Formats: sequence, C-alpha cells, structure tokens
Amino acid sequence: MRSMNVVDSWVQACLVINQSLPYNSFNGLMKINLKNRKFLKQSLCYRPFSSVTVSAIATNEKVVMEKEEFDFKVYVAEKAICVNRALDEAIMVKDPPMIHEAMRYSLLAGGKRVRPMLCFAACELVGGNQGNAMAAACAVEMIHTMSLIHDDLPCMDDDDLRRGKPTNHKVYGEDVAVLAGDALLAFAFEYLATATIGVPPSRILVAVAELAKSVGTEGLVAGQVADLACTGNPNVGLEMLEFIHIHKTAALLEASVVIGAILGGGADEEVDKLRRFARCIGLLFQVVDDILDVTKSSSELGKTAGKDLAVDKTTYPKLLGLEKAKEFAAELNGEAKQQLAAFDSHKAAPLIALADYIANRQN
Repeated sequence: MRSMNVVDSWVQACLVINQSLPYNSFNGLMKINLKNRKFLKQSLCYRPFSSVTVSAIATNEKVVMEKEEFDFKVYVAEKAICVNRALDEAIMVKDPPMIHEAMRYSLLAGGKRVRPMLCFAACELVGGNQGNAMAAACAVEMIHTMSLIHDDLPCMDDDDLRRGKPTNHKVYGEDVAVLAGDALLAFAFEYLATATIGVPPSRILVAVAELAKSVGTEGLVAGQVADLACTGNPNVGLEMLEFIHIHKTAALLEASVVIGAILGGGADEEVDKLRRFARCIGLLFQVVDDILDVTKSSSELGKTAGKDLAVDKTTYPKLLGLEKAKEFAAELNGEAKQQLAAFDSHKAAPLIALADYIANRQN
C-alpha cells in the first residue's frame, strides 16, 4: 500500500536545554499586552524585542520579502511529499499485519503535516538541514496521529470521522485502535533515537527528552485529562481553558519546533526564541480550531463540526465570543512573528508563512 496519493487537498492546492519551560497562564486576556504575560516571561529573563520586524507579508501562496519571494505552496508540497514518503517507508506491513495496517491507516490518511514542517523549518533556520530533522519530523507526526486515534475513542471524545475518513476504532475496533496508538507512540521514540542522522548523540538525547515531556503529564496527557474533567462544566474559566490547550495541543507543536532547532545545532538563545514562537502558534492553532468548529461544516473540516458545542465543551468562542476569539488569534500570530525578528528574514520565511497558515486555515 503506497501513500503518495495521501497528500491532502490543501497540499494539492498548491539548546540544547535540559528542561522544558513552565506552562504559565495568560492573565487578563483582553486587557494586557501579550508581551507582559507570564506565558512569555517563562523562567527566562524575557526582554521585549526591538522595533526591528521581519519585513514579510503573508499571502495565501507566498511570503514577499523585499525583492525576494518565498513560495509557500511549493514549500508545503515538497515537505509533505518527503515526510509522507518517509512515514510510508518507516512503518511497513509485517506480522502481525492487522496492527501495522491500523497504524498506517491513520498515519497515512492525509493531514496537513504542520508539525513536521515546523520541525524542518526550525532546523533549517538555525543552520541544519532537512536530513537532520527527518526522523524527528516523522516521530512528532506519529505521536500526533496516536493522539488523534486515542482522542476519537468512545471513552475520550467519541468521534466517528477524522481527516474525512472513519476513525480508527470504527474500522479496526476499539481494542486494535488503542494498541495502534500505543505502537505509534513507542515507535516514535525508537525512530527518533535510531534514525536521526548527522547529529551528535548528546543533541539526540535532549530531543528525545523534549519529546517525551511534551507527551506526558507535563504535556498532552495533562491537557487531555483536564479536558475530560472540564467537559460539561459550565464554570470553566479562561485560565483552565489555556491550561488545557497549552498542554493538549500546543505542547507537541512547541516540541516540533524546539526539537528541530536542537537537532539543527541551534544555540541556547536561538532555541529559546523559537520556543516562544512555538508557544504562541501552539495556542493559536487551538484558538483557530475552536473558531472553525462553530463556523465550518463537517465536510469542510473533515471531522465532525459542532462537536464541542454538542458536548458543552468550553472553547474560546464560548468564553470570549467569536469576534474576540478572532482578535486573540490575530494577537497571538503577531506576537509569534515578533519572536523571529532577530533571525534572517529569508530563512525565517517558512515559519512566518506557517504561522499565517495556522492563523488563516479553513480546516
């Protein structure tokens, strides 16, 4: 079974540091400038960037930088094809065939491959190359797919549609779906540790630790548990909502960027700046997801629309209103780009374009 036809319609249309920074909450969402929030201060001494900005204007297809152009559609298509091919080759059908088929069913079902692209872009921004980050890009996509398989289970969010196809448990049963997710999680770390090339072992070790932290009780698992506990609770506030989204969604997006920077040989200061960038776009991704859930149809999204409202889940549109949620998304996008101001604008173009894509995506 080959996967070269799984590049979805969106594509077709076109540090080493030894601990993760704490996830702090935004306070006073609509009153305090993002730069002053604890979320960005972290445990580092946060210093506002100078007035120098990246001279780039994002469009649907290109980032125009003075006299140079970055073609986002071409970049997306090329990177997606590369990572799809690598994923296809990484997990082949072998004994027992059912579990490998279930893994491949969800892993190769399409998707925008945002996390792998962020990993590549961060690696290349600090001087690395795509080869250095390929195993990591596949690993974060394997873990992301695991999270989707498990999130769709009846004991979690109980969904029947993912990426326009029946969810894994609808095809293979709940038992195999759980095991397929477990297998993807385990193999992601094996693949990152053994298939990364051209990178010192010390940096690979730090990358493995960074990825593990993003998945466990300081990342995705924490967010999922809090999300389950808060579903149906009418008293959930903005601080808890931020905790859920920063952990459940943003943590893996952040890890994708940070791991790319680590494997690319980034200096501590570069990794720190990219972590701040990733923290902003990670939360941005979920804010936009909340907005799309109430503004798009199931056919447009490729998953069940209106699900959050149906189960009385707290979202940004619910707490802030739709227009304020859109304003908050725009603010996060602007702050994310500020974190890239100190980098070469040409090398930063993919990350700038990816931030704009996350902000303006329609599914």
